[in-house]
Amino acid sequence: MTYTLTLQSIEPVTHDTYHLVFNKPEGYTYTPGQACDVALVKEGWREEQRPFTFTGLPTNPTLEFVIKTYPDHNGVTDQIAGLQMTDQVEISDAWGAIEDKGPGVFIAGGAGVTPFIAILKRRLQTYGTLEDCHLVFSNKTEQDIILRDAFISMPGLNCHFVVTDDPDSEFAREQIDKDYLAPIVEGTDGPIYVCGPEAMIEDVVSALKALKVPEDRIVTEDLG
Repeated sequence: MTYTLTLQSIEPVTHDTYHLVFNKPEGYTYTPGQACDVALVKEGWREEQRPFTFTGLPTNPTLEFVIKTYPDHNGVTDQIAGLQMTDQVEISDAWGAIEDKGPGVFIAGGAGVTPFIAILKRRLQTYGTLEDCHLVFSNKTEQDIILRDAFISMPGLNCHFVVTDDPDSEFAREQIDKDYLAPIVEGTDGPIYVCGPEAMIEDVVSALKALKVPEDRIVTEDLG
């Protein structure tokens, strides 16, 4: 089924990432971590559907997204950056593999953090703390870290930032590897969620398996 949404607000989150708020159709439901297919109600773009993750809570009266744009691609996200109030999009029913299976380690690359936003918000709303949760978040530079201050301010959340393209950063590291994950993972027994580009997921899953993490603890979602 397809639903038409009208943009209520759009604000920058980083230099290339935006927070968008739309009206919520009556009866529309989703689970924190899920996504939907989005198409612009614009000539020439209606057939160009792209998956985006809900970042608000299902109990909210609106639907929220945090979307990273890629201006050099001249694609859908570039168009989204230019949306104006009252512009419209069409969305599908919700879908997705990432859902809350309990407190654990959330490992994200770039926009792969978006499924975790609503999950962490819901856990915080329900339990009042995220002390049993770790966020391992890799980006190219510090200015690319989506909602950095928001994550740091979440009570109890253990944040581990990695920056791969800025050797002067305090978070500088080539990648999230076995050595980096070992002290984080060894103290946990809950699920390990991984979301990001396919190559990153493969590397992280290999590192987790090398650390003897059972496969049934690993939950992945490929950004495509």
